[in-house]
Amino acid sequence: MGAASERLLIIVPAWNEANNVGATVAEIRATLPDADIVVVDDGSTDDTGLVARNAGAEVLTLPYNMGVGGAMRTGYAYAQRHDYDAAIQVDADGQHNPEDIARILGGLSSADISIGARFAEVGTYQASGPRRWAMLFLAGAISRIARTKLTDVTSGFRAANRRAIDQYVTYYPAEYLGDTIDSLVAALHANLTVTQVPVAMRPRMSGNPSQGFIGSAVYLARSIFAMSLAVVRRPMRGRA
Repeated sequence: MGAASERLLIIVPAWNEANNVGATVAEIRATLPDADIVVVDDGSTDDTGLVARNAGAEVLTLPYNMGVGGAMRTGYAYAQRHDYDAAIQVDADGQHNPEDIARILGGLSSADISIGARFAEVGTYQASGPRRWAMLFLAGAISRIARTKLTDVTSGFRAANRRAIDQYVTYYPAEYLGDTIDSLVAALHANLTVTQVPVAMRPRMSGNPSQGFIGSAVYLARSIFAMSLAVVRRPMRGRA
């Protein structure tokens, strides 16, 4: 992002985040008053959409829960349709600090996609056991594809320029880890470039993420499968 006239869309995917989304929208608005905010209500069964709208965001309501990938593809289609220069995902649960948005957008001066990376010597975010192994495996594999060092390829805190927005509208999968891993591999195979910016993640405002060794082990297995599928199928589509 360079010129002051460039238009920024902040996309907030939200599923049953009525307790968090209002504060998240308010914090974004206070930090970046000139940016537009769209909350994609991903089939919530609570008052997520109403709270987001009352906080001042545009709200796109999906008829049923499609997952983060489906919500983000909806957001990117909105960005493309309304001619935004850049878009950035900010999660509704408060873990992404709006003060980091400008720094992540700065990465777009040298790349099409800029990732806010949790494992780049900033902050105290930690993962251990199988979950950490999965993240290391995925980062190493995608770093080789991208030909640049990436430490956190599963971070959803990422920005896209016009080229990346167009790519995401064309292909942005909704299945497990598709929104982070598969979409990134597809973008790289479409000759888009990627960089990362170190950020510090915060705890959720309310609610608890899934924990436990068994869940982490399942995450490892599914991550390896997702990565393998992403690497195999992108070149096949390219030849079609």
